[in-house]
Amino acid sequence: MDRTEDSTTKQVELRRDVTVWGSFMWGYADVGADIYAALGLVMAAAQGATNLAFAMAGMVYIMIGLAYTELASAYPVAGGGQYFTMRGLGDFWGFLTGSALLLDYTIDIALFSVASAGYINFFMPHIFGFGPEHFNITIGPLKNINPLWCAESLILIAFLIWLNIKGMRESSLFNEIIGAVDILTESSIIIIGFLFAWKPELLAHQWRFEFPTLSNFMYGSSLAIISFVGLESISQAAQETRRPATIIPRTSITLIFTVFIFATAFSTLGLGILPWQSFRENMGDPVALLAHNIPIIGIIAGPFAAILGATILLISANSGVMSASRLTYSMSRFHLISNWFDAVHPKFRTPVRTILIFSMIGVVQTILSFLTPSAMDTLGNMYAFGATTGYTLVFIALIRLRITDPYTPRPYKMPLNIKMNLRGKRIDFPVLGIIGMLGVSTILFEVILTHKIGRIAGPSWVILCLIYYAWYRRKQGLPVFKSAHREWENEQIAVLTSAEEYDLVEEYKIALADRDKKVKHEKQ
Repeated sequence: MDRTEDSTTKQVELRRDVTVWGSFMWGYADVGADIYAALGLVMAAAQGATNLAFAMAGMVYIMIGLAYTELASAYPVAGGGQYFTMRGLGDFWGFLTGSALLLDYTIDIALFSVASAGYINFFMPHIFGFGPEHFNITIGPLKNINPLWCAESLILIAFLIWLNIKGMRESSLFNEIIGAVDILTESSIIIIGFLFAWKPELLAHQWRFEFPTLSNFMYGSSLAIISFVGLESISQAAQETRRPATIIPRTSITLIFTVFIFATAFSTLGLGILPWQSFRENMGDPVALLAHNIPIIGIIAGPFAAILGATILLISANSGVMSASRLTYSMSRFHLISNWFDAVHPKFRTPVRTILIFSMIGVVQTILSFLTPSAMDTLGNMYAFGATTGYTLVFIALIRLRITDPYTPRPYKMPLNIKMNLRGKRIDFPVLGIIGMLGVSTILFEVILTHKIGRIAGPSWVILCLIYYAWYRRKQGLPVFKSAHREWENEQIAVLTSAEEYDLVEEYKIALADRDKKVKHEKQ
């Protein structure tokens, strides 16, 4: 049997081990934790307008989240944005989206492991009397290289590789425990901070006298998307989520507004407690700095926030390992990359090869970033290109799937739809899909305009991936710019059946039968 005709028939499949809380925490681990890394980076660029930068990026993020909620609940398989784009636009665009998002996932592994180690280093002055900069060395033209921080980051990545090979259940449990503690801690810092430490006059002063230039604000708002990248994690885990059509809408929508509130609250709180320059000088542990400067609880909250920051950023990096491995697993199954990548470990039932290979790419990125003046800024500079490119294509795919595949049950639909008839089909045209696409495209424009490293490294990565794609497809005798033959209707039935969404299977079959009856009647 041609693997492209029935890609879901495999002897060893991914196990559905993710519960409703686990699904929420996969997303929260990758999104909610990101403020720990992004706050310092955005403060350094957006300065007194940092909360405005987070709010603007957050509004776009809400629309991205609603789009992913619809698509992940309708097509609950590993692959996320890559799979949605392949379904809507074809193999070539699916691969393009996959390669852009894969860049993000590997940088996710590197960036958040580095950030996690940065919070660990918060304790160095208290224990040893000096900070991590004490270990900086110079090698020829390369200055201020920190081998200790780099080594710490690599050790954390090695731990995550082991954890993800062990299994989704163990990896998900790790996220759930740490994430629950983090939500409680972040909420406490925000509430107590606004009650006892926040000075609105300082916020107003920074808004009036410390407002950034347009270029800096564009750079800061494009970096702010770091705090919101991660909804992919829920869709990547959809094939391992129990009853995904029911669970994903609940977890995604809850996650969207939880993270938006936290990101805007932390940035507003920060500008009302400390000058933005303080966050720029403590880019490695900005939330710990903020908590440490809250009266009454600061002496305890600062160190506790540092411990929590280290752990929550580690599970964000953990989500990067999971998402990279599941994305390439999906691409392999659909002949976008070699089928060597789709092997599942017979005991742990995890895609061990993709976990190892793409985590090692994260290792290389980590090492290279420490050869630059600021590892955090270098990795953050590259981060947004892949996300904004992938999300733009996902919005286009959502709009096209509404037109070409109105028969697939959608347990959740983006709001603000216009009912219309198109080519004999009754469809709901997504107005927010158009607005979201324009919003993400604007951020992509900001990235290309202001990210000196990202606008070179990002497209270079995608071009290299496309060269591999063209070589592999020609070697397999498959078209490069066109799609291989696929039985999407059989695929959808198999996916929904595997997810035990039997009501949706029945609804889908009835819709297809009505369509076929209508076509037959028109031919007569």
